[in-house]
Amino acid sequence: MEPYASIAVVSVLVVLLLANMQCEAQLNPTFYDSTCPNALSTIRTSIRQAISRERRMAASLIRLHFHDCFVQGCDASILLEESSNIQSEQSALPNVGSARGYGVIEAAKREVEKICPGVVSCADILATAARDASVAVGGPTWQVKLGRRDSATANQAQANSDLPAFFEGLDILLRKFSNKGLNARDMVALSGSHTLGQARCFTFRQRIYSNGTDINGGFSSTRRRQCPRTDGDGNGNLAPLDLVTPNSFDNNYFKNLIQKKGLLQSDQVLFSREPTASIVNEYSNNPRTFASDFAYSMVKMGDIEPLTGQNGIIRRICSAVN
Repeated sequence: MEPYASIAVVSVLVVLLLANMQCEAQLNPTFYDSTCPNALSTIRTSIRQAISRERRMAASLIRLHFHDCFVQGCDASILLEESSNIQSEQSALPNVGSARGYGVIEAAKREVEKICPGVVSCADILATAARDASVAVGGPTWQVKLGRRDSATANQAQANSDLPAFFEGLDILLRKFSNKGLNARDMVALSGSHTLGQARCFTFRQRIYSNGTDINGGFSSTRRRQCPRTDGDGNGNLAPLDLVTPNSFDNNYFKNLIQKKGLLQSDQVLFSREPTASIVNEYSNNPRTFASDFAYSMVKMGDIEPLTGQNGIIRRICSAVN
């Protein structure tokens, strides 16, 4: 290689490295310490109040952050409602009728706007709310890196293509997570959030009536009581993702998988083979390891393609562009 070409390549690499470092530097836990020092405590109070009214909301808020980050990065695009210019992600198949908690984030945003108007992004509120929701139901805490800005666009098509689906096999799930920079361990850890929350009948109907070898007979019989075989009947009936402790953050989800009691097919496939089966085993025996890995992977997920610096906007309300 010519010496000048080598210098050019090195220069490009340095520029890219500096750009990446600048992006990382802009996301940090102290981002609002001077501009809105009470932001995090205000968000925490609002989220705790919402979960005290409905404990299931903890699962919904964690899922909302996940569904935001997998589409255009963690930019609060999922919070944008339908408009003449916006085709909302809320109408995408993985979200419609199931993603919830929009009003909780909006309420937290209103409280923050009262003390620091135009400073704190909806994307950061969503990321912080997921952490606060975990803590509220006995889950781990972590330092939320802050400084994200909000998008002025949504991407319904990407929501339909990139979000993991309840019926997908292991290879597809691994690929979808890998496309976002998340490995098999991240995927199993993040799937562990299904220790909380509920799923609708139509998402697990095929599994409980399949008579497959990967489902416990007594478990499928129990689930059939509230989920009729006929499509349309009871489609929206809810069942807990974790039959044992559906409102507490623990590692029973992984114990369920080992006993072939995963509610969704996308859950049970984690124990079907490597590279995920051994991680399920590890988490079932080690709740502390699971909690620690979950916190680590939530931080990692929160780093997916953030808008920082002069990119994006700070929305005054989370459901619409200013």
